[in-house]
Amino acid sequence: MDSVSLKTKVCIIGAGPAGTSTSIFLSRMGIDHIMVDAAEFPRDKICGDGLDIKTVRMLNHIDPDIIPNEILKNPEFTPSWGFRLLLENKKTMDFGRFPTSKEQQLEPPLFIAKRMMFDQFLQGKLDKTFVQFFQGTKVIELLRIDTDWKVLAKRNDGTEITIDANMIVGADGDHSIVLKNVGERMINRLHYAGALRQYWKGIDNMHPDNLIEIYFPKKYPMSYFWIFPQNNGEANVGYGMTSKIAADKSFNIREIFDSLLKTDSSLAERFANATPLEEVKGWGIPFASLNRQASGDGWLLVGDAASMVIPTTGEGIGTGMMTGYIAAHFIERAVKQNCYENSMFTNYTREIQRRVTDDVKLYKRLMSVSPNAMSFIMNNVVNNQLFRLYFENNLKKWIHTAYHKKVEVTL
Repeated sequence: MDSVSLKTKVCIIGAGPAGTSTSIFLSRMGIDHIMVDAAEFPRDKICGDGLDIKTVRMLNHIDPDIIPNEILKNPEFTPSWGFRLLLENKKTMDFGRFPTSKEQQLEPPLFIAKRMMFDQFLQGKLDKTFVQFFQGTKVIELLRIDTDWKVLAKRNDGTEITIDANMIVGADGDHSIVLKNVGERMINRLHYAGALRQYWKGIDNMHPDNLIEIYFPKKYPMSYFWIFPQNNGEANVGYGMTSKIAADKSFNIREIFDSLLKTDSSLAERFANATPLEEVKGWGIPFASLNRQASGDGWLLVGDAASMVIPTTGEGIGTGMMTGYIAAHFIERAVKQNCYENSMFTNYTREIQRRVTDDVKLYKRLMSVSPNAMSFIMNNVVNNQLFRLYFENNLKKWIHTAYHKKVEVTL
């Protein structure tokens, strides 16, 4: 059996948006590194496929020409100008900054893109001058030897790869082998959710400006149903619920999802003549409210491995990419000083967590008051003109920040 031995300062395990972003920004800093992923790309990834305003901001950090010159010209990316809140009895409320000029059309706040395509698109931005990327390479074991790491991996063709690294970056998702190796992997249902995804075609009454649609069923607390429009009349349809609520009330989210599609007054007619394109698929969502310790001697966590999904929205791509950007800055300092002890990363967890502080505080407040608070607010408070004016005024500021302001990292 063939074997390969490699040596590097940094080994990134996982090549989703968080790992790939880490690689892109390390390359910008001139830092050689290795990245491995068990999958062969392109590959499907169960996800809502929503690229939120944080994702837009990080794409602009990679290259401000990406959105106007590539994404807006790529039919695989669907621009969205806001969201539609679905209410009972077929009522709706639309929130957004709708395109009325050429300037606005160049700066959508949101996009929808299948993860199979988006992850491959990001990997097209890798700089092979600085990164060796091994696809179809599964990490079998991590060994801590003195102050370094030995990564034992195996390629799909049977080749065994040994990587000696000064530090590792866990970018391998919720089931991260890095997380398991440093003794941190435990599910806390209060800070976790279960979610389902199913692609559909031919849903009735989709918005012409591709608004993402969100529905908070009153009888199912701390959960929401979504419809994210995509190309060719397709949509990513899904449903998620906080795991603690599901466990405490013995809810079966697959049964709820099926019931909503078939019997709910706000949904059933729209799906009556639509066609599912796949079986229902489920996955777990690790919330940022866990405030996971994301660094240690010779290791950092990014993305889902760091539990960085926004608990109020379920969005994790943008926060994952931002953790990669922030991680690269901390790694740059460690490389320059040739020191990979935790003292180099002391403020890393604080730095990634402060990007989601408001969302985490809101989630914890809602859970402490009542699990029904979220659906009550969305169906009774948000559903008014004053909130819409507030949202649309702030959306202008958020768009400006996403397209024109750099993220400041404090080491």
